[in-house]
Amino acid sequence: MEWNDLTEGAKAVLEQTRNVKNDNIQIVEFEVGFEEEFDHDGNDAYKVSIQEEDYQSLKRFTKENEYGEKYHMARNKNIVKIILLENGKIPDNLSEYPVFRQYKNDQTTKDNIENETEE
Repeated sequence: MEWNDLTEGAKAVLEQTRNVKNDNIQIVEFEVGFEEEFDHDGNDAYKVSIQEEDYQSLKRFTKENEYGEKYHMARNKNIVKIILLENGKIPDNLSEYPVFRQYKNDQTTKDNIENETEE
């Protein structure tokens, strides 16, 4: 399976699996059913939607990846974690790696509450 075969939501998740600044493994936690529009400085808005078909696309990609990277993916109800493996294994100390949680409905709600209280 190639990158172009992925759904848009699956691409959004996979784009977060690396911290480009120092190339560390990134753990991405997302929710199936997540949908939000992101607006940066009012001029380059984009929408992220991660639905069941995106999860299925990710599941297939992580099994058939042609780029040599290996992933571990786990799902509990609608919450999914995806980890980019190091040398084919889950790293020993996962707590050292950043976790990207922006694609979760409860995180969005929490962020909105924080933004409202700051104003």
